Amino acid sequence: MRLLRFTTIKLTLFLICGILIGYFFNPSLALSFSLTIILLIALGGVFAYNNKAPSMLFGLLTGLLTVAIGIFSLTLSKPNNIGSHYTHHSVDGKRAYTLKIREVLKSNDFSDRYVAHVKHMDSLRVSGKVLLNIAIDSTKGTLLVDDEIVVFTTLQPITPPLNPYQFNYRKYLENIGIEHQVRIAQDNYMVHPLPDKTIFGLASNIRNHIIEKLSKENFGTEELGVIQALLLGQRNEITTEIDADYKNAGAYHILALSGLHIGILLGLLHFLLMPLELLPKGKTIKLVVIVLLLWSFALLAGLSASILRAVTMFSFVAYALYLNRPTSNFNILALSLFFILLLLDPKLLFQVGFQLSYAAVFSIVWIFPLLQKLWVPQYWFLRKTWELVSVSIAAQLGVLPISLYYFHQFPGLFLVSSLLILPFLTFILGFGILVITLSLANSLPSILVTVYDTVIRWMNTIIGTLARQENFLFRNISFDAIQLILCYGIIISMVMAFTKVSYKRVMVFLVLILCFQSYILGNRQLTKQKETLVVGHITRNTTLIHQTGQNVTVFTNNPTASERMANDYTIAQNITKVEHQPIKNSFLIGEDRLLILDSSFVQLPKEIAVSTLLLTQSPKINLERLLDSVQPVIVIADGSNYRSYIERWKATCNKKKLPFHSTGEKGALIYNLR
Repeated sequence: MRLLRFTTIKLTLFLICGILIGYFFNPSLALSFSLTIILLIALGGVFAYNNKAPSMLFGLLTGLLTVAIGIFSLTLSKPNNIGSHYTHHSVDGKRAYTLKIREVLKSNDFSDRYVAHVKHMDSLRVSGKVLLNIAIDSTKGTLLVDDEIVVFTTLQPITPPLNPYQFNYRKYLENIGIEHQVRIAQDNYMVHPLPDKTIFGLASNIRNHIIEKLSKENFGTEELGVIQALLLGQRNEITTEIDADYKNAGAYHILALSGLHIGILLGLLHFLLMPLELLPKGKTIKLVVIVLLLWSFALLAGLSASILRAVTMFSFVAYALYLNRPTSNFNILALSLFFILLLLDPKLLFQVGFQLSYAAVFSIVWIFPLLQKLWVPQYWFLRKTWELVSVSIAAQLGVLPISLYYFHQFPGLFLVSSLLILPFLTFILGFGILVITLSLANSLPSILVTVYDTVIRWMNTIIGTLARQENFLFRNISFDAIQLILCYGIIISMVMAFTKVSYKRVMVFLVLILCFQSYILGNRQLTKQKETLVVGHITRNTTLIHQTGQNVTVFTNNPTASERMANDYTIAQNITKVEHQPIKNSFLIGEDRLLILDSSFVQLPKEIAVSTLLLTQSPKINLERLLDSVQPVIVIADGSNYRSYIERWKATCNKKKLPFHSTGEKGALIYNLR
């Protein structure tokens, strides 16, 4: 593997190992710091006093030191190790918080959502981030980046996933540094009249001004949403249908403003500014202009994390082009930047966008040249087409395991969408920047609006047509972390065997395939032997999932409300057959019986021994009297009940010293019957 010859790549792999160790084993700050200092001293001693020491010892100590630095950087980034973080003070009860808006998120049906920095906690100067939810009120406008509010409230913990295999939103927020959330009404805060200004607020104001200008032009609603995503990194206005179409067609990277767009922009600027090279010091002037324009575009796009990463990386690439050594410098600089970014913010490693971005970059850097050697077309058109196909295949190989792990689907037409859209993306981006420039100057001709609107509509139509080819969209693919690791092993060993065929490399490739198949078959065999009953948590609904082998029966009176929970469960368990049935009054759990009481409860069936009592739909019962009669082993209350009822039932069970399980507090209850 040629890329492993670069020291920066080796160090990056060691750093990743250290970050993973720190993430999963959670060592103390003192331990991680001590380990780093000891290894640093050992390495310094070897270097200073034993110049003739074997290179293997020096390399081993360097690798171990990099692992220790990864552990230390991850440990240092945790809130409990940041001295000014608000969690070092009591967050129980109401406190006066000063919050500064850092990012405006997409609103849901109930509230406007923001990422806010905590500046003050009462009179204390603190740091940290929270998720801010403000109830929607049509009479008031939304807050903007850099706005500051003062609110007297209680910080609430982020709710963990309450159903099995549900997306862990709390873990996602923890990985971006958010530990708590705030829920307030529109009238429960005061806006600071003179907030501090930051570059992020300036970027947001510029972007909002551009959006306001574009909204006054004659663009269609769907087209305007796509334009904002393509050129400004603002995906909040994309309709649900368009969003789903781009995902299903394997073209979502077109909407996610990232390295693809910055790379195209760099190529476009490199071509358009070539006349500057004719001037004295022209190449230097061209480099300065390109870097300034790239960072101006980053400012235009709101300085999001993905844009900052991409623009920083391609600024280095622009410098490599200036030195006229683009290929080797791109390999080193792109991956060196990966090392630097992880060193500064190790939690980036656990963000999906970062993983997808650099998996694609690494794969293109490594696999694309190999594919180009397979075939060198004679004609220009075929050569460019093959380059585009090679880039798409290389990038898709890099992100495939991650996509399957997080999204459980594979768009079979990703290559078609790339061939149809990517050749024109340079024109679309360039035309779009021209449209924005003319719009800001109040000089945008209506003919250009019509042309650009039509181009975007055609692109949406093509993507929509591909997305509707259901036979080529593979959904609900069961794929776990072990399969993720094995799949990357298969891809890496396959490429290495392809690069240089040898008995050892081919055997490694075949053994990994065998391990992958054995793991899948073993999982299926274990699933066939399972029988499980899950009492789920869904607001205003009751859902039970009964699994027998690879068959699942979903008991619910509202299949639509239960769809997400059932889908998550069936994907994770690799279920082959799903059926829905209405809720029954009782279930056998082995030799015991689960009895369901709802709001239509009149009286108990006679001569039935009940071990588990499930209360749903807020039945009006005297629970204390009922418990004396039924004497269950445990009482369960699901998400369909009023909170006041649940609290009353909980108090009754505590009085009776009887286990009480509220799914809204403890999550779904799972019975393993076999």
